[in-house]
Amino acid sequence: MESDYTIIGGGIVGLSVGWGLLQRGRTVTILDGDDGSFRASRGNFGLVWVQSKGMNQPRYAKWSQQSAEIWANFANEISDNTGKPVPLEQNGGLDLHFSEASLDSTVQQYEKLKAQLGGDYPYEVLGHNALRRAEPHIGPKVIGAILHHQDGHANPLKLMVALAADVRRLGGRVVSGKLVTKVTKQGAFCITCTDGTSISSDKVILSAGLGVAQLGPMMGFKAPIRPQRGQVLITEKLPKLINRPSLIARQVDEGGIQIGATNEEVGLNDRETQPGLSGLAAEAIAAYPALARAQLVRSWGALRILSPDGLPIYQESEDMPGAYLVTCHSGITLAAAHARLLPDWLESTNAAPDLEVFSEQRFAVS
Repeated sequence: MESDYTIIGGGIVGLSVGWGLLQRGRTVTILDGDDGSFRASRGNFGLVWVQSKGMNQPRYAKWSQQSAEIWANFANEISDNTGKPVPLEQNGGLDLHFSEASLDSTVQQYEKLKAQLGGDYPYEVLGHNALRRAEPHIGPKVIGAILHHQDGHANPLKLMVALAADVRRLGGRVVSGKLVTKVTKQGAFCITCTDGTSISSDKVILSAGLGVAQLGPMMGFKAPIRPQRGQVLITEKLPKLINRPSLIARQVDEGGIQIGATNEEVGLNDRETQPGLSGLAAEAIAAYPALARAQLVRSWGALRILSPDGLPIYQESEDMPGAYLVTCHSGITLAAAHARLLPDWLESTNAAPDLEVFSEQRFAVS
């Protein structure tokens, strides 16, 4: 196989970047892992989320805003091209609070970030009564919420199906069951897989989730990423109960209530635990008491991909020019930016976004 780009990693990040490169007339091969791979794209919470992003780095907040702004257009194009729906609701999202102290503290942080963004941070604070009018099923323990108008949620599995279909429609090759063991460069790049497959390309993009930790150093990257487990629950299909998503619960397009998620530093363990699931259920019931009567139908654990500061990493290798590291834990939120904007950076066009703040240089030790 020969192509302009080989993308190692067939999740939302890799597919989004591949789609954008194909739109620019490049040839693309995407190598996806096997069934034993950790797959954040299939286990995430499905939020298109701006609020709380970039509290210590306004460029990340802006990058999230840029992606959220073009998300609907991106999803509609993929759906129109393939006939496969990409459900999206983007009518704002709620950060629920159980104490005045936590609400006030968060508002102070949001005001600071809003000032750094030049006032472009559209949110409002809802007291309990106002929140109850917007969310009739909210519980009495919730004293208020922050409503951020750029937030929303999508169906990540349907996004992945439609995105993979459109990548193929555009001429991209998506090859499953490929575990990459080595990447070398002698003129062109040579990517070697465990089954003996060898792929050559002019450039390589490493977007292999947690596989970045193993492959990154051999390509000249620091790749300081770690796993973080998130456990999630989902209920039976219910009549409309939640109007806007929160970090505690959201009602998916098919009717179930998705409840999540934990933040656990447990290495590569993606199993569910009773304490974790019980804690999620208790918090969800405190927020929406009607959920106490709902039947749970499924639970799962998945591993996030986190850098030391939680921000994405976009880096070209100094050892292997033409090799790029593209990794983040907000693959759903940033899907539109990765598809529409990031390829300009990869192609080094005049329209390339300013992404220097996301390079690995921020992890350098003097």
